[in-house]
Parts: sequence; C-alpha cells; structure tokens
Amino acid sequence: MSGKQPFITTSSPHLRQFSASAVAVQAILVNKEDEILLLYSPSRNHGWQLVSGALEAGETLLEGTQRELFEELGTAVKARPLGVVHAQTFHFDESVRYMIGIYYLFAYEGGEIRPGDDMVGSEYRWWSMADLEAWSTPFHATVIPWMLKRAVELHDLWLNQPDMPLQPAI
Repeated sequence: MSGKQPFITTSSPHLRQFSASAVAVQAILVNKEDEILLLYSPSRNHGWQLVSGALEAGETLLEGTQRELFEELGTAVKARPLGVVHAQTFHFDESVRYMIGIYYLFAYEGGEIRPGDDMVGSEYRWWSMADLEAWSTPFHATVIPWMLKRAVELHDLWLNQPDMPLQPAI
C-alpha cells in the first residue's frame, strides 16, 4: 500500500479531496470523586483500558462514543457528555495506516455498570490520579496519564460552569 492517506472527493460545486480516516473513540468516564473508570479483560490481555471502539458508518462522534459506552458498560449507565478532551492520529496497521483517536469526556451520573459486548467478563475499577500514577503494571496504550489528568480538570471545570450549555444526560 502506498504511504498516501485514503481520500474522498466532493461532487460539487468544486472538486476537493478530503482525507478519509478510520476513527477510534474512547470514552473517559469521570465520577464525582474525580476517579476514572477503566476496564480489564483477562481474555484480551491488553491491560487496564478506557471504554473504546470504532466509529461506525453513519454515526456522529457523540453517537458512536455513547454506543461504545453502552455496549461496554451496559445500558443502565447514566453519563452526561461534556466534550472532547484530546484527538490524535496514529498508525493502526498496514491496512489502516492513519487512524484518528478521539477521547470524549463523560460525567458519570449513576447506574449499574455491567460490562458487555467485547468486554463481557471484564473487571472494572474507578481510579484516582494517585492510583494511576502509583500503579506499576502497564496500561493499554489508550491510558495516557497526562491526558486523563486533563480530563479530570476539565470535568471539574465544565461541571462547575452554571452558564455553560451542556448536552442532556443520556
């Protein structure tokens, strides 16, 4: 495969090429104690990880991230979307040379967590930043400490802004 990014071309009025990238979505779920939810699947053996998956055709960024949240944590979970914390491009494999990874922040508002979909049988745990920094076992590549620290700071900032319009809870 060539080193060029796949593209799509507009039809009118001016022909223009846009890159066409696969999109990975990660949901950062933060509770009122400023802890982040991570999952661990012994069968996948990737270490503790965020809720993650791929954006499907026809989904918006928020729809895809919410779908992954429900698939991996169960439909009883209540989470309020706050916004995007980080985006990056990374090499996925030889077929998908460039993938865009987008980290979306959610405020946990209750509901039973019941890992499902490809995370059935997984453990879950709420992690403080101190827990994450002290942990000696490797995390999955999606767990980036500086970015999770930013997520907790944004969680607190966004939740404490009375005039900031937030999307409704799901």
